[in-house]
Amino acid sequence: MQRDYYDDFLQRLLEQGSYSDTVFIVHGESFQAHRCVLSARSPYFAEMFENKWKGKNVIGLKHPLVNPAAFGSILQYLYTGHMDIDVEHVEDCKRLAKQCRLQDLIDDLEEKCKKVYEFVSSKPGTCVKVLSVEPSGNGHLQEDLAILADCALPAELRVGFGELPFDSTDNFSSYPDVCFQIAGYNFLCHKSFFCGRSDYFKALLEDHFCESHELQALPSIPVITLHNITEETFMRVLYYIYSDDTELSPDNAYEVLCVADMYLLPGLKRLCGKTLAQMLDEDSIIGIWKTAKLFQLTRLEDQCTEYMARIIEKLVDSEEFAAAVREDAEAVEERQETDSIPLIDDIRFHITSNVQTYSAIEEANQRLEALENLLASLELEC
Repeated sequence: MQRDYYDDFLQRLLEQGSYSDTVFIVHGESFQAHRCVLSARSPYFAEMFENKWKGKNVIGLKHPLVNPAAFGSILQYLYTGHMDIDVEHVEDCKRLAKQCRLQDLIDDLEEKCKKVYEFVSSKPGTCVKVLSVEPSGNGHLQEDLAILADCALPAELRVGFGELPFDSTDNFSSYPDVCFQIAGYNFLCHKSFFCGRSDYFKALLEDHFCESHELQALPSIPVITLHNITEETFMRVLYYIYSDDTELSPDNAYEVLCVADMYLLPGLKRLCGKTLAQMLDEDSIIGIWKTAKLFQLTRLEDQCTEYMARIIEKLVDSEEFAAAVREDAEAVEERQETDSIPLIDDIRFHITSNVQTYSAIEEANQRLEALENLLASLELEC
């Protein structure tokens, strides 16, 4: 399975422990962790941080049945949704999973053990040393971490929370360590997520080129004011940073795209590109194609030229399209008279690709002829 940016980020967060706020010592072995992640993923950890472990930065686990290797694997599962565990430690791991109320993990481990037993039984002499648990998709992980975005929202912006499909944030502590102020609204967030997901925020928070002050109610938390963004748009960014997903619509996709570009969030740019691709029609196609080029959204640009190829006989009568062809020709550095024009090349490719039947060949030739007539009228050769 190909790992994506989000998986890599969570793995780094676990391994490097950037901005960790707690350390577990398990029989002499240290594990850095983030209370926000563990609380969001496990009710057991959420309760312990608020009770027995409240205010503790270093937590010693000395019980003889808590195995360091099994504890490390539990942390791996809580952070990334998957787990690698030596077969000899599986029972220790199941015991810890039960303590942490991770029923899904217990079920996955038992299912995996059953498959390994059947495999080894059918192939005498085979030895399995490591079990790997790979959940189908990141759904639970993303839903759990989205509660950190819920908690970050100012109370005034939490509308209709009762109907949403996750637990109330009323009794949940998220342990924020930075506050972003937008249009007077305070969003209580985590440096580990913002710095790990965005080089823009990493520079903003680590290089101290921003002015900040402290929050009166929480004096240890720095407040950083963000300009040139609305609270609505920041909410879209917020949910993307924590859960790798966010609600986009034709109304907000372009604005979120501009901010995603500024905040160096390529994955969010691609999500915006997917939304814009659903808006393609004869009236919007040129504008969306220009947007795709401007923000280097190659997939969206290709979808635009494929759509243009389908409606080229209508497009050639459009002054907006003719202007776009001229601009693309002028953008080619030191273009000679017969050099290619990228836009025209891409449209030709889509017109002629997958043409197999005689009628399809006829149709493709008509489209190509319409395109050639336009180029002739613009006195362009390519």
